[in-house]
Amino acid sequence: MPTTKTLREGSTRKRAAILSAARELFLADGFDRTSVDAVAARAEVSKRTVYDYYGDKQTLLQAVVDAVGQSLITTIRGILDDTLTHPIEAADLEDVLVTFSMRIATDMLGSAEYATLQRLVRAEAGHRGESSMADTPDEALAERFAAFAAAGLLDVPDARLAADQFIALTFGVALNRFGSANAVEDARVPPLIVEGVRTFLRAYRAR
Repeated sequence: MPTTKTLREGSTRKRAAILSAARELFLADGFDRTSVDAVAARAEVSKRTVYDYYGDKQTLLQAVVDAVGQSLITTIRGILDDTLTHPIEAADLEDVLVTFSMRIATDMLGSAEYATLQRLVRAEAGHRGESSMADTPDEALAERFAAFAAAGLLDVPDARLAADQFIALTFGVALNRFGSANAVEDARVPPLIVEGVRTFLRAYRAR
């Protein structure tokens, strides 16, 4: 279990250095083979500082995963703001949703940050809890779909369900089928995304 002791906020620079060092070592050597001494040495802080800031190694791993997750959430929100904003004409809805999905598939799912998160989750699943990403991307997309419904573009009685189904129909299909959804590197991905968007719109486009 992660520590429950009161932790120091401390220096922002030191916290960042510890997280960076831990991330590098967890990826290179694995959780079990990475020592707090090694993290402290790479971060150029004392071992006591690592414990004061993070409590124990499991809590440190959780903090690394959460930091990567938050970086990805920032990427997702940037893509949402770039692509799914008002005003959108009904005739452009398919193109806009395809563009959004391609950007998610490439800029987020094809990013080094996402690969890092997946490696940490797969390799250390027995040592950590849930990522702070949780349902945030799905909820952010649901908010946009609710706005589109209010504008008369979509008919979505349950915006969160619509978001979940959209994800499953688009880049979710690519991830399940190919293990990757990078639309730039894999020519099989774009046709799946386009067809997924069309399937979604057949169900949810406002009549």
